[in-house]
Amino acid sequence: MKLAFSTLGVPGLPIAEVVRLAAGNGYQGVELRAHPEEPVHLGLGASERAAARGVFERGGVEVLGIAGYAMVAAEGDDRPVLAELAALAGLARDLGAPSVRVFPGGGDRDPVEADAAAARRLGAAAPYAAGLGVRLLLETHDSHRAGADVARVAGAVGHRSVGALWDVMHTWLAGEEPVASHAVLAPHLGYVQVKDIASADDTTPLALGAGVLPLRACLDTLEPDGWVCWEYEKRWYPEAAELPGLLGAGREHLLRLGAPKQ
Repeated sequence: MKLAFSTLGVPGLPIAEVVRLAAGNGYQGVELRAHPEEPVHLGLGASERAAARGVFERGGVEVLGIAGYAMVAAEGDDRPVLAELAALAGLARDLGAPSVRVFPGGGDRDPVEADAAAARRLGAAAPYAAGLGVRLLLETHDSHRAGADVARVAGAVGHRSVGALWDVMHTWLAGEEPVASHAVLAPHLGYVQVKDIASADDTTPLALGAGVLPLRACLDTLEPDGWVCWEYEKRWYPEAAELPGLLGAGREHLLRLGAPKQ
């Protein structure tokens, strides 16, 4: 199991500090939140992208993915969504990341229409992403929070450069058992996001193992060489504990959960 954490947990932290935290706490990678308030965003020029990539390479830390905010199932014109997908794929390529996270964003739209829009847009973007060596990963989130929802879209696209990102909180909130989530997502799976929360009504991030999410059951379904990323949503919960002080214990907890059973 290879471990990463999301920069959502350390909002605004300079890239060099992100690398230091990852390397110092035994994480092989990081997921970079791509947003104008972060050091990594779509407005970075070529020299800035090259410099950022160099920091990661010199630090021996991989960029697991670019966490974008394209909403592929949302209502509206396809063109701005496709432009955003292309821009995110380009950013991922420039930073050496193999994947881009995208959201469904279907809202209250009819599920059939939402699925069709997501499949159409991802299918149209897939060849360009493939040419850059990047996969577009649809996260189990919002209108498509169950694994079955995301697998339905990814299966309709049927392209290797379109896959799934399994956020274990959202599939749990959807009432889907981990073994069922994995069964439908496995043919498309890019990587897994783990976290912990107190309850379905209180999703404030907690230290791993301090909450109710079935992390062991999720990790038990995974291949031993897969990526697991801790998404600690500090950006949305300023009252939550600071992530840097939790990283070491979080790593040890995940390694214990992922250890082969005797």
